[in-house]
Amino acid sequence: MKIVKVETFLVPPRWLFCRVETDEGLIGWGEPVVEGRAEAVRSAVGIMAEYLIGQDPLRVEDHWQVLANGGFYRGGPVLSSALAGLDQALWDIAGKTYGAPVHALLGGPVRDRVRMYAWVGGDDPGELAESIAARVDAGFTAVKMNAAGRMPALATAADIGAVVDRVALARDVLGPARDVAVDFHGRTSAADARRILPLIAGLQPMFAEEPVLPDRPHLLRDVVTASSVPIATGERLYSRWDFRQVLEAGVAVVQPDLSHACGISETRRIAALAEVWDAKLAPHCPLGPIALAASLQVAFATPNFLIQEHSIGIHYNEGADLLDYVLDPEVFRFVDGYASRSEAPGLGVEVDEAAVRRADRTGHAWRNPVWRHDDGGLAEW
Repeated sequence: MKIVKVETFLVPPRWLFCRVETDEGLIGWGEPVVEGRAEAVRSAVGIMAEYLIGQDPLRVEDHWQVLANGGFYRGGPVLSSALAGLDQALWDIAGKTYGAPVHALLGGPVRDRVRMYAWVGGDDPGELAESIAARVDAGFTAVKMNAAGRMPALATAADIGAVVDRVALARDVLGPARDVAVDFHGRTSAADARRILPLIAGLQPMFAEEPVLPDRPHLLRDVVTASSVPIATGERLYSRWDFRQVLEAGVAVVQPDLSHACGISETRRIAALAEVWDAKLAPHCPLGPIALAASLQVAFATPNFLIQEHSIGIHYNEGADLLDYVLDPEVFRFVDGYASRSEAPGLGVEVDEAAVRRADRTGHAWRNPVWRHDDGGLAEW
């Protein structure tokens, strides 16, 4: 069996899909994207496809090694994300070849269902309570919210109080038997994170995400030791070497994104590395159906898995949503806040190719917002 074609599709609202075709008619799908830089990743996939054409798709690890390490310049979000989508597609083909789900090829399932969490915003307290209540009514036992919107270089007492009040509101709506994760999104300074975390510790958040920017792992140790709140990070890290630094700093939860961190192959290695530090895996995934399907395959086969993010109904998905591109939306039906294990071959999701091709004719040019401080200086988004 040989790879004969690699195609990419710019799919609204902000995604990129890839399709890998073999001469035996098997098709693998992947989701290689950097949100806001999809066009750059599309070009990188095209360059990597030059190597893949004519190759046996079942040599997944060998292809991963060549695409990750065969170039003199390596890594970074664009190249790692291009590789991630192609790796997903090759695993999809492998599963379809052997008539087995990817989790079976990874050693078999270690659980029967996967706990999911839902996004609830966090900038407007009034909307926050309503949004959390809706997620609880839908059966979810965990939600994630922003700690804050735009934050100044150093927070005022009012800024810090507003963060605490929002988390307290979430805890009040959720009660003690459900979980809230608090996403700092790299918007606070390390100094402010050290001030805020002890104040929300009594509200028992499941974890605090990205309390410092990902290019500052040397600051994480002090943040970790500032409170008892478990620290999570990793959506903007791309390899096991990146994660080693944050694990050494003491983070409790690693969050590789299967569309950024070099795909299924590398995420499995990151999870295994995290076990050495007794850290849990909670893959980042505010993306489309293929990324979510790949994440779930890893979740079912990973012993130290914690919880899985999904993007169904998230605020980014204006005009198109995850379920618009699958033939059977039941594969993403969550019961009591859990995803059930599928035994369908490959990634376990049937992509609606006609819908994807139609969407690509429209395409998108999504860019993240640019925020500024009151004095006109650039602020973290």
